[in-house]
Amino acid sequence: MTAPPPDDCLARNDWICGDYLSTRRQILLDAVGQHLQLTVISVALGLVVAVPLALLARRRRWTAGPVLGITTVLYTIPSLAMFSLLLPVYGLSATLVVVGLALYSLTLLVRNILAGLDGVPAEATEAARGMGYGPLRQLLTVELPLALPAAMAGLRIATVSAVALTTVGAIVGYGGLGNLIYAGMNSFFKAQVLTASVLCVIIAVVLDLLLLGAERLLTPWRRAGRRTRVRARAGAGAKRPVTAGRRP
Repeated sequence: MTAPPPDDCLARNDWICGDYLSTRRQILLDAVGQHLQLTVISVALGLVVAVPLALLARRRRWTAGPVLGITTVLYTIPSLAMFSLLLPVYGLSATLVVVGLALYSLTLLVRNILAGLDGVPAEATEAARGMGYGPLRQLLTVELPLALPAAMAGLRIATVSAVALTTVGAIVGYGGLGNLIYAGMNSFFKAQVLTASVLCVIIAVVLDLLLLGAERLLTPWRRAGRRTRVRARAGAGAKRPVTAGRRP
């Protein structure tokens, strides 16, 4: 007679195992914390670099091609090759992962910020100049706020991409949940692989929703514009005359 399967899901190596969550809780929390830290710092660093590059490309049009070209080339470099190129400079450290992820985020951020700035209506900038706004005040109070929706779209995509790319940092020991995924794949630990992968998806969704909420809070005029358009359509529908059909 064959022995019955063990009652412990860890012993059975199930994909879904509550015992794994209870016994590895601190390990999971530490991995989630490292994953969030690497993601947030890298995207913030990319944003700090992307804003001046986008402004430079806007003010000096001849620089737009080189800026967009270089950031696009950086984005096409495979992640393993990127980390290998940065390895002699930063060594096996978290900084290596942060810098690599920041470089990957540049193309998404620069393109969307530049598109947002290019989309600012000329009437708005002319009105600001007519009110005596200087270049800096015009940028901070008119151009950047109006470019915010496009910039936030790029930031959301860059953040979600960084959550996924952070897992590759496991090759240097700083991959957050990627460390658990790679270790679980090497040992065929099903519960660890599935749990870490699901947590990566949850982090990406939560960060995307938080950025979406921040965008709505920072652009209240867009909500007001939508309400005005809805009321205008409703008013137009109410005023539309109803004509009686013709008799045959």
